[in-house]
Amino acid sequence: MGRSAQVGRRCGGAVEGIMAKKIRPPKAAKSRAVKFPKTGPGELLTLLDFVRYALSRFSEAELVFAHGTTDPVAEAAFIVCEALHLHPDQFESFATARVTKAEAQKILGLLEKRVVTRKPAAYLLNKIYMRGLPFYVDERTIVPRSFIGELLDSHFSGDSDAALIDDLGSVTSVLDLCTGSGCLAILASQTFHNAHVDAVDISKEALAVAAVNVADYGLDDRISLHRGDLFVPLGDAKYDLIISNPPYVDADGMADLPAECRHEPKLAFDGGADGLDVVRRILDQAKDHLTPGGGLLCEIGRGREMLEDAYPNLPLLWLDTEDSEAEVFWITAAELP
Repeated sequence: MGRSAQVGRRCGGAVEGIMAKKIRPPKAAKSRAVKFPKTGPGELLTLLDFVRYALSRFSEAELVFAHGTTDPVAEAAFIVCEALHLHPDQFESFATARVTKAEAQKILGLLEKRVVTRKPAAYLLNKIYMRGLPFYVDERTIVPRSFIGELLDSHFSGDSDAALIDDLGSVTSVLDLCTGSGCLAILASQTFHNAHVDAVDISKEALAVAAVNVADYGLDDRISLHRGDLFVPLGDAKYDLIISNPPYVDADGMADLPAECRHEPKLAFDGGADGLDVVRRILDQAKDHLTPGGGLLCEIGRGREMLEDAYPNLPLLWLDTEDSEAEVFWITAAELP
């Protein structure tokens, strides 16, 4: 299968990820100013009114929804709620509530920026949610949208039939490679309460964002941030669990990035000619950094066929989530060559 389809996953996401088709680049935004309506009686009054209006504008502008929201409705509701300092889960409760004039102007201003700049809403709001938790994000790091967050809940619980690790308390060391904003490292720390988490990224800028999130959750004593190329800054350290959402977009996909994704760091997407450059390095080195009972959980988008062709003898266990099928694999230390 061609790896150009990878851009549909890496650049098409959901709060927990989305299994998307290949995204065609949207038409460039017109340079003329976008005129937004004045609010008043009979025009835009309620939260729902603004969501409906946003949907019309988003459709007209052919936006791509690829960064923490699954569709234009979710994105519009996210923007409206954040403008009003509401959690997205509160939208239904206040959908028919009216907004003030000042609130209306704030909402419309954000919608205008989203349409004109084509920046992801997460960048405009400096916030994204994963597993219901808020995280800071800006253009120094990719907008997080990994399926691994869901898998930490569904496959790492002692009371789950699908559990990959039965005794969560036995996990005392976790490594998050390509940590970006640090979201997965933080989620891992909440899943494995006895674990210290090392989080690595090659980007100094991304680690600065991760540091904000680690501090916000008061986890400086449990999460250590390391700058470097994959395992290089870790020496001979070994871990009970390694998680990674590395760059995995191939060359065709990189050339086909939607406008929204072009606001994100190229380094976070580029997986080389076939999208597997970083994944190969992780697989080739992971065994040296896993404890005997440890395992590797790695997201690679839609590269299953190509990866299995490259490693025909590896017993990769492919995991599904609510919005994905076989885009994340699991393999134990004992199964690695």
